Amino acid sequence: MPSEFSKHDGTIMIYPTRAGSWGKDRSGALRSFASVFIEIMKRENLYLLTDKEHFGEAKDFMDEVITDFVQRTGQDTLSDVLENRCLILPIESDDSWARDVGPTFVVKDNGALPEIRGINWSFNAWGGEVDGLYASWDKDDKVAEKFCDMIEVPFFDAAPFVLEGGSIHCDGEGTVMVTETCLLSQGRNPKLTREQIEDKLKEYLNVQKVLWLPYGIYNDETNEHVDNVCAFTKPGEVVLAWTDDENDPQYAMSKADLEYLEKETDAKGRKLVVHKLPIPDHPVLVSKEDLDNYEFEEGEDSREVGERLAASYVNFYFINGAALVPQFGGDNAESDRRAISILEGICEGREVIGIPARDILLGGGNIHCITQQIPENNLGE
Repeated sequence: MPSEFSKHDGTIMIYPTRAGSWGKDRSGALRSFASVFIEIMKRENLYLLTDKEHFGEAKDFMDEVITDFVQRTGQDTLSDVLENRCLILPIESDDSWARDVGPTFVVKDNGALPEIRGINWSFNAWGGEVDGLYASWDKDDKVAEKFCDMIEVPFFDAAPFVLEGGSIHCDGEGTVMVTETCLLSQGRNPKLTREQIEDKLKEYLNVQKVLWLPYGIYNDETNEHVDNVCAFTKPGEVVLAWTDDENDPQYAMSKADLEYLEKETDAKGRKLVVHKLPIPDHPVLVSKEDLDNYEFEEGEDSREVGERLAASYVNFYFINGAALVPQFGGDNAESDRRAISILEGICEGREVIGIPARDILLGGGNIHCITQQIPENNLGE
C-alpha cells in the first residue's frame, strides 16, 4: 500500500444526501464538500459517486461549484480543466464515508507508472449488530466492488474480513498504523486474534510492521479510527492529536499513544519522529439547532444536545501538492490557525489549506473520512 502523500491519480468522494448525517437542510455540508471538491479538481481527478435518484442534482451542483469558482477567482482557463477532472459515477451507497466504504488501493511497480489493484474489505457500519451506527449497510458494502468494476480495476476480495479505510494509515514503506480500540472491537472480527488480524493486514497491504496505538480520539463513534488521532506525514514521521489539558479525557489517551510511539520503530527500523498537533481548544458540541436539523432513520445512531464531537486536525487529507485541513471556526479560530501553522512547518513543499469543516464533523467524521485516494497508475496508458 502506498502512502497517502505519494502522487495521486485522483480521489473518491460520495455526494452527501443522508439526513441523519448531513441534515434535512444539507446546505452547510454541501458548502464544505464543495470546498474539498474544488481543491481536489485543481490538482487531480475527482470520482464523485451518487445514486441515480440524486445523479441530476449532483451534476447540477458540480456545474454550479465550478462556475462559481471560475467567476469568483477570474480563472477562466481552469473551467475546462475542472470539468474534465470531475467524473460522476452512478453508484449507490448508504452514506458518504468514501474512506471507509471505498476500495483501498495497492500498487505494483510496473515501469514508469505503477499497476494498481483495489481491496474490497467487508463493511458493517462500524460494528454490525454489536455497535454499528445504522441498521442497514448493504449498499455501502458493495461500493468498493462496484467502483473497481466501473473503472475496470481488478480487486482482491478480503471478505469476510471487516475493515474500514479510516482504521489504517500507511507510510508506503511497509508500516501501517491502527488502534487497538478499533481493530480489536467486538463488532469487527471477534473470532480472530490480534495476531490473525495483523497477518491479514500484512497479507493484503504487503506491509511488514503493524503499529498498534492504544487509543484514538475521545468519543469517536468508529471505535476510535487511527486517521483521527495519528497520521504519517512522511516515512518515519507522524502527527499525533494532543492536548496539554490533563483534565481533558483526550489527555490520557494521547499520552498513552505517545508513550507507545516513542518506544517503537517502523518497518525500516527507524525511531519515529512525533509531531504534536493540538486538538481544538474548545470542544465542538452538538447544539439544539444542529439536533433539530437531523432526521434519523430507524436503527440509526442518534445524537443529543451538548454531545462532544470527535474534532481533530489530524483528520486532514493529502492531495497532489497540498493538504486539506479541517477548520472548526467560532471560538476555535486560534486553534484553527495554530493547526495550519504547525502543518505548514511539517508538510514542506505543500500548500496547507484550511477547509470550513464543522458541518462535516456533524456527520460524524471529517475531511479524511469523506475522501479516498487513488494512487497514480498506468490505466491511462
